Amino acid sequence: MEWNQSEHASILLIDDDVRLCRLVAEFFSDTQYCIQAVHSGPVGLARAIEEHFDLILLDIMLPGLDGFEVLTQLRRRSNVPVVILTARGAREDCVRGLNSGADDYLAKPFGPEELAARIAAVMRRARQQVSKADVVAVGRLRLSAASRRAWIGDEPVEITATEFDILDLLARAGGRVVTRDQVCGILYQRPATPFERSLEVHISRLRRKAEGAGLIIRSIRGVGYVLAGEKE
Repeated sequence: MEWNQSEHASILLIDDDVRLCRLVAEFFSDTQYCIQAVHSGPVGLARAIEEHFDLILLDIMLPGLDGFEVLTQLRRRSNVPVVILTARGAREDCVRGLNSGADDYLAKPFGPEELAARIAAVMRRARQQVSKADVVAVGRLRLSAASRRAWIGDEPVEITATEFDILDLLARAGGRVVTRDQVCGILYQRPATPFERSLEVHISRLRRKAEGAGLIIRSIRGVGYVLAGEKE
């Protein structure tokens, strides 16, 4: 389903910095984004599970449950897009967040314009209009563009919005190499950088999931990736 920019999108901000939450809400008050803020891990997790949100902004340092645990629990129940907010800025935290199922991350302090751009990019990917054939199958793997879900045989696969975009692109390539620039163009609307760590994290997670379908994501050095059978 295509997201109409004139429609309001509901965003849950989970952050114990009350002042930051107020500033974010004020910045987006005249936009299509409706921001709701909570200030602890347990409350944020409950709201994220029980209510419908189009996107979650999730801080790492939270009382009760930290952001990593909130994300881990949330991913067991929902594929809602999640952008990690972290004051730490350490690469290890960003990688851990992506490994736990986040779609993107943003280090504090950040400008509101950059936050808005990250939100828009993630939501475009998650709610992109389906204009291609609904289901693509590679071996035992099936992907539905309409529902943005994946199965190995009849078993559903837990997959984030970003992971789905990458895997769908590889599957529809029909055994051809997909370049890193093509992947980053879809994910981030820009060419790949020499140290595209977030992309490597997503690919690593997808490799483990593809193995269950008898598939492998091969890295073509200096070029990109190809999805193939393990014996090919």
